[in-house]
Amino acid sequence: MRWIAALFLIGMPVIVLPADPHTVTKADVERWMTELSNWGRWGKQDQLGALNLVTSATRKRAAELVREGVSVSLARDTEKEKAIDNQEPFKQEMNWTGQNTPGQFALDTYTVLYHGYAHTHMDALCHMFYRGKMYNGFAQDLVTKDGAGKLAITNVKQGIFTRGILIDVPRLKGLKYLEPKTPIYPEDLDRWEKLAGVKVGAGDVVFFRTGRWARRAEKGPWDVAKESAGLHASCVRWLRERDVAMVGSDAASDLMPSGVEGVLQPIHQLLLVAMGVTIFDNCDLEALSEAAGTRKRWEFLLTAAPMPVTGGTGSPLNPIATF
Repeated sequence: MRWIAALFLIGMPVIVLPADPHTVTKADVERWMTELSNWGRWGKQDQLGALNLVTSATRKRAAELVREGVSVSLARDTEKEKAIDNQEPFKQEMNWTGQNTPGQFALDTYTVLYHGYAHTHMDALCHMFYRGKMYNGFAQDLVTKDGAGKLAITNVKQGIFTRGILIDVPRLKGLKYLEPKTPIYPEDLDRWEKLAGVKVGAGDVVFFRTGRWARRAEKGPWDVAKESAGLHASCVRWLRERDVAMVGSDAASDLMPSGVEGVLQPIHQLLLVAMGVTIFDNCDLEALSEAAGTRKRWEFLLTAAPMPVTGGTGSPLNPIATF
């Protein structure tokens, strides 16, 4: 913690106060890129990152969370209409229909630029670079026009099966949703753990609800890339201490604007590149919030299976919570 130096003016001391603990600078982020790094933790050639924390024992414990057999999707239905928060709508071309089929089948073609702020997707570890490197020190030029030579989404072909935890920040604050640009701080995460009676631990996938989709339904779309409620950069150390396997949110996790001058998305940068933590973006957590709130259970079995696209930088997908 930084401290304001004591001064004496005309013989009177100036009170010594701690500087704002929420102030994070570019220099802090650059230092954390080393301090919080998982590079080499699972070997120099590791491409799985923090998903190594999801072990056979972790999966068995997660399976025990299923008591009712009730499943809830965490995916947003495809957004086909262009909007300020969806510049690249999901495209569906009907090739064969009930009106023109030459045989007995209907066929269609999907086209989607899934990275961004509209479509539910998973970021692979090759999605982001920092000073020419990706997670574990792999060079960014390994990502070519033919795809990613390292850290591609195919490394997660076996899927994700572990404990999921919802941190419902609007519920914590007694709100329907957070307004854009509202920061989530580490003390909010601590308060939620106490309120929910659950502690985030190694191998967990943690979802942060801001109420983005509830607000959109009420007030309409806005430019989420410029103004989003989300995790303040100071939360990254908290996530590293908990040893989370993945992070997800109903936007892109990062507070926008980030509050860190000179760093656009410190959460993405520190998680993907330094810590090797993959990310779920644009999840729809409204149904999960209702299901968890009704049960007063904020932990569940989380399953997800990305498409094993050779060289892919991520994948659209449908995460499932099962109670």
